Amino acid sequence: MMYTYEVNLKWSDKRKGMLSSPALPQNIEVATPPEFPKGMEKIWSPEHLFVAAINSCLLTTFLSIAENSRLQFISFESKSTCNVDKINGKHTITEIILQPKLVIHYSQKPERAKHILEMSEKACLISNAIKITIRLEPEIIIEYNLVPLGNSF
Repeated sequence: MMYTYEVNLKWSDKRKGMLSSPALPQNIEVATPPEFPKGMEKIWSPEHLFVAAINSCLLTTFLSIAENSRLQFISFESKSTCNVDKINGKHTITEIILQPKLVIHYSQKPERAKHILEMSEKACLISNAIKITIRLEPEIIIEYNLVPLGNSF
């Protein structure tokens, strides 16, 4: 089965544009990042969106694998960064770092939770579509007082 996702872009002014999709109600303003000539602060850049795509893919893939594995968890959050360097005169993203933080109930096994996070990164279709190194640095926190929320799939 093939899926298609349409995203449209319209230049607005200076170094800015507006992303839209016929399938989504919100538009996203994008611009050249401030590190580049005439870049703009406080506006999503292509670099932010690229890293966000990988990080959100990690989340959605994790949720699917956690559900299928019956992993109960209390919370999930993730920080992602990318390193940009100039190589052979071209700006290139050289590495993506994903730092998911997963809180699990003490009844869950931390090794199993870490394995599910690793499986999620390897199964993410966005990660699989790029050739950049992705470094996964998971943090598993064991909680003794809260009830797992991830069991209501």
